[in-house]
Amino acid sequence: MALFVEANVRQRGLREVQRSGVFKKAERLVVEAMESYSSEKSYDIFLSHSFRDAELILGIKCILEDLGYSVYVDWIDDLQLDRTKVTPATADKLRRRMGSSKSLFYVTTGNAVSSKWMPWECGYFDGLNEKVAIVPVVESSQDNVFRGQEYLGLYPYVVKQQNKRKEERLWVRLNECKYLAYNAWVLGSSASWVWKDG
Repeated sequence: MALFVEANVRQRGLREVQRSGVFKKAERLVVEAMESYSSEKSYDIFLSHSFRDAELILGIKCILEDLGYSVYVDWIDDLQLDRTKVTPATADKLRRRMGSSKSLFYVTTGNAVSSKWMPWECGYFDGLNEKVAIVPVVESSQDNVFRGQEYLGLYPYVVKQQNKRKEERLWVRLNECKYLAYNAWVLGSSASWVWKDG
């Protein structure tokens, strides 16, 4: 199993910037987002993150979308939200987006520690449907084991693994040797999708 390594995530985000000019062509993206905007849209994953990690978050979003999942990122999907003027309406919009998401992935980095929104999003979503998992983004990974802030230990974390056909698959690490495929985890399905290490 593989954790998300920072250099690989940044590289994937950079490829997206080069492909779509996501940071250079903001006006085009606003038009596209408004054309495809739907308040009723549902997502597989609500990505809780620090805005200071925008480059990494774009990479994570792209990696997850490459795996076939729909991913909500506030500054990409709800461009009308003004991050400089956070209001109760902002919190309400985020609550509605969490309500239309199957799971919340808490992207932990050095910047996540100073985020005021991430703990709130994590707690709200945990109370809403309990499908919260951590996405550790690490500088390097020797043993693919994540050790984070105390309360984050309450939640499983996400890893990637190639199957025999060399296709990446998303797994949720439940404990030291038990992993559940994301699709089964989010649905609360049977153990037929369990992969055991060792």
